[in-house]
Amino acid sequence: MPRAATDLTGTATGVHCAHCTLPVPAGLLEPEAEAQFCCAGCRTAWHLVREAGLDAYYEFDERRLEAVASSGRSFEEFDHQSFHDLHVRAVRGRILETELYLEGVHCASCVWLVERVPLAVPGALSAELDVGRARARIQWDPSVTPLSAIARFVDRLGYRPHPFRGARRDEIRRRETREMLIRIGVAGALAGNVMMLAAALYAGWFGTMAPEQVQYFRWASLALTTPALLWPGRVFFQGALGALRAKSFHMDLPVAIALATGFGRGAVNTITGSGPIYFDGVATLIFFLLVGRYLQQRAQRAATDSAELLYGLAPSNARLIDGDETRTVPSEALLPGCSVLVQAGETIPADGAVALGRSTVDLSLLTGESLPVEVEPGVEVFAGTVNLSGTLTVQVTHAGMATRLGRVLRDVEAGAARRAPIVRLADRLAGGFVAVVLALAAITWLLWRAADPHAAVDHAIALLIITCPCALALATPLAMTVSIGRAAKRGILIRGGDALEALARPGRLMLDKTGTVTEGRLALEHFEGAPATRAWLLGLEREASHPLAAAIRSAWPDLVAAEVDDVRHTVGGGLTGRLGVDRLVVGSPGFVLPNATDPEGMARRIPSGLTPVLLARGARVVAAMGFGDPIRPGAAHAIRILRRRGWSVGLLSGDASATVAFVGRQLGLEREAIQGGATPEAKLAAIAELSREAPVVMVGDGVNDAAAIARATVGIGVHGGAEASLAAADVYLARPGLEPLVELIDGAGSTRTVIRAAIGFSLAYNLVGAALAMAGMVTPLLAAVLMPASSLTVLGLALRGRPFTAER
Repeated sequence: MPRAATDLTGTATGVHCAHCTLPVPAGLLEPEAEAQFCCAGCRTAWHLVREAGLDAYYEFDERRLEAVASSGRSFEEFDHQSFHDLHVRAVRGRILETELYLEGVHCASCVWLVERVPLAVPGALSAELDVGRARARIQWDPSVTPLSAIARFVDRLGYRPHPFRGARRDEIRRRETREMLIRIGVAGALAGNVMMLAAALYAGWFGTMAPEQVQYFRWASLALTTPALLWPGRVFFQGALGALRAKSFHMDLPVAIALATGFGRGAVNTITGSGPIYFDGVATLIFFLLVGRYLQQRAQRAATDSAELLYGLAPSNARLIDGDETRTVPSEALLPGCSVLVQAGETIPADGAVALGRSTVDLSLLTGESLPVEVEPGVEVFAGTVNLSGTLTVQVTHAGMATRLGRVLRDVEAGAARRAPIVRLADRLAGGFVAVVLALAAITWLLWRAADPHAAVDHAIALLIITCPCALALATPLAMTVSIGRAAKRGILIRGGDALEALARPGRLMLDKTGTVTEGRLALEHFEGAPATRAWLLGLEREASHPLAAAIRSAWPDLVAAEVDDVRHTVGGGLTGRLGVDRLVVGSPGFVLPNATDPEGMARRIPSGLTPVLLARGARVVAAMGFGDPIRPGAAHAIRILRRRGWSVGLLSGDASATVAFVGRQLGLEREAIQGGATPEAKLAAIAELSREAPVVMVGDGVNDAAAIARATVGIGVHGGAEASLAAADVYLARPGLEPLVELIDGAGSTRTVIRAAIGFSLAYNLVGAALAMAGMVTPLLAAVLMPASSLTVLGLALRGRPFTAER
């Protein structure tokens, strides 16, 4: 790799620019200078980089690579055919392209490093990094270098690569978004120019413009509005045509009729040289309606991303056991019957049964079980769960989308697809409203036709314009947008207005336990024993990595641990050690009691619902502990408030039934409202059953909640939850505890009040406007002025509402 040379002992042709590394011409050499440059631009850039403290920009060499923490992986799975089938596409000739998610990307310097890959790896043609999404697009020539070599180099830079699984879908989205933005840009440019021409025409009413100039501006307005109607505006005509084919009324229908009639009447008046033109209103209306449609499309696309993060829970590669060797392959390439090696700390790549080894597995993200589970040969394990302690050999039974995690993913996607937007009041009125407007326009034309055919057309156009359903259509989304923005400032992130509408009416509210009503961590909640035994416990658990050990250390952070020797860990049991000449044993009752007695009955004093752990010294139990997941402060109070609001509150958890019942009693819930031991499938079935009776809100934080959250009428993810559950949720509470849930429901009710007021005004405005237009008291020009005025009034009503304000 070329390097910036500052040593001038060589020849002129051997000196390179300190910034771009190109050769420095002999005429630009400065023997006494600190650095040499090939041009004045590189000199300026070099000084700017130095002044900004970014000298590391120039330290991209082998020594830097050696200093970066690398995973050491070979990434040979990136060359596997199954990986290429899923994540690689041909762009031109034999050139291939893929997109990789890079860990550790955080600033613009990362962009420079990653985009230097083509200079360092022969065969790598380009590397473009989207720093905001940590996504790199790589193009390379497979005949020169494999993708694994590029991945190894990127890994050596400190950015561990992973396959990005939504590349094809994103490519389609980028194309659609680009087309939509081009339409909006064209419509905006044309509308702006038409408005300037209209301003000149309005100024000419005072007699300062010659007739030929007036006619010129009218023709120029026609020329500019025609392409706006034919290309950006054709989407509304397509919607209207679709509504007619479906024999239904849609809001695009009166919009298309108003646009076509206004444009047609304006074109006729331009040709005849008399009467008003409506080109400024037509062009501006097209622009604003396209902007609104684009924003709506973005919100809908955000909802379709609900399941994408679930893919990241299972590792992209696995260690396949092939005879006496292991080789790395993509997880998608695993087949039933093959065996994989899973080391401690790694995520299990597929469903299967343990063939060799003993360990503990963290199931919390997938099942909600708060405690690690012991596994041994013959025990079933699942993709996406974490192997905590020992090395396992797992015989694969299901891989890829056939795994339990894959089934949860399909349930999330199906739930998101079934969860159609709730029909808002404005939408329910839209069909009848459109039919009435069209009928009134026809009646107006018929009534005025006999008296004045020209006036009949003008009055019908005025009615279509003044009763354009913009104000009615904007009433709900405007109020929703204001409320959603205010809620975001309060740490309540709402994906769509349909969630707010559903939350405005009391229904069934189901809460997950772990991480939702509890803090999602193990804590020592009950202790029996002499004070001295605490130091013994700390001595035993000093080096242990088990969650129970962490809870013990957190309980007494300032206590000095006793000196305990010969500490040994028994998988699935506990710890043993030596305190002087005495043997110490800590673990579950089943591990401790076979060799020790409990004459004082300490184990029986642990409250039901807590996990018991005993400590024995010699043959006698000297301490007993109860571990649990502490209930969040204010949770019980928040549930009482919600019940007073009319909500029926229940607990639905994957944790042990006894533990869930214990928490439910502390929250004041009835026994029939509490369900423990619920798998992800059971949670989904429970929510589906409850949804048949009434609207259901599901609140959770784990992957095991994701399918239920997606299936519920409204799904809510809470602070600290798994990314998958948050992505599947309609609402995310960024503040911990259940107090934000109470604020959310109160804000939804207030938003409904604002919406009703806005819709009431819109209907009253349209009723009065239609009557005035039919009476011939409103001209098309006045209608064009009153139409945006009604929308501004609706906006004012939305802004004056009080949902999610600090005083509430």
